[in-house]
Amino acid sequence: MSNSTTHPFRIGFGVDIHQLVEGRDLIVGGVKIESDLGALGHSDADVLLHAICDALLGAANLRDIGYHFSDTDPKFKGIDSRILLKESYKLVKEKGYRLGNIDSTVLLEAPKLNPHITSMQQIIAEVLEVDVDLISIKATRGEKMGFVGERKGIQAYANALIYAV
Repeated sequence: MSNSTTHPFRIGFGVDIHQLVEGRDLIVGGVKIESDLGALGHSDADVLLHAICDALLGAANLRDIGYHFSDTDPKFKGIDSRILLKESYKLVKEKGYRLGNIDSTVLLEAPKLNPHITSMQQIIAEVLEVDVDLISIKATRGEKMGFVGERKGIQAYANALIYAV
């Protein structure tokens, strides 16, 4: 039988993609970013927080964000993804793990995310009740190629290391 005592360290990977459209807010890492396009989704469509949720859940072998927070469930319509992140991490903690660190990357052509990264790190660290130094966020562009470069979508990747307590 597998448990946290036989597997003291685990790594999870998460990815999320959302279409960009007019008339929606662009929320990334819990920060509302000034933009002419926003992410389309059932919740607030925070691509970074969704990728981090999947990384945390995956590390603990707890399936994925859609399994726990279905996009067909009306109670999650428009929900703040910080709530989803908090609940995802609660499941990880209930299984006997704590966060080691998160490393993530957001792909967005425009606007630039670098001015907002410190705020994103602080928000995520606060939600997870960890030191901000454990939250790495990087941003890059699509260089005008593919759906990111053509400003049709936003994408995020995240890795999470968890450890047994």
